[in-house]
Amino acid sequence: MFAVVRTGGKQYRVAAGDKIVVEKLAGEAGDTVQLGDVLLAGEGAELRPTEGLTVSAEIIAQAKADKVIVFKKRRRHNYRRKKGHRQQHTILRILAIGDLKAEKPKKAKAEKPADADAFPTAVDSQVTDIVAEAAAPKKAKAKKADAPAATEARAQEPLKIEGAESEQVDAPAKAKKKASPKKPASDKGA
Repeated sequence: MFAVVRTGGKQYRVAAGDKIVVEKLAGEAGDTVQLGDVLLAGEGAELRPTEGLTVSAEIIAQAKADKVIVFKKRRRHNYRRKKGHRQQHTILRILAIGDLKAEKPKKAKAEKPADADAFPTAVDSQVTDIVAEAAAPKKAKAKKADAPAATEARAQEPLKIEGAESEQVDAPAKAKKKASPKKPASDKGA
């Protein structure tokens, strides 16, 4: 059986026992990962539906690719930059291609002890702090959005200066065009 899976923005055709090199995935050597984005699956010329289908793989190693040199140069400007880059990869061994429902039997939910609710963990408190911070700026933005609407409704009054003959308005003065003097026609033939 084969499958076409997508991971790291690329597609790979895999079968059980294959080794592939993909973009870096979280985990250490020996961990098992599930690739859930199956695009196509089948046996021989027959295709199977891909709903709920997953590919299980074992991480063999976390590695880096060969170095790629990035060299930038601008002629006649004394500009040269040389950098190297090594892309991080994960090497996978495909264990099986099968249904998610068939591989993972339903587990009974474990009951939480009563003390667990009384004392939240540090992670729970951090999550609640982050949620509270995310909600707070939204309220502040809503208040700020209402304030300019009230000021825009009022028309701006012209500025009055004592001793001035007319009222000044907050608008830039129009620039006067310069008159260009016309040159008299001259005899070119003489």
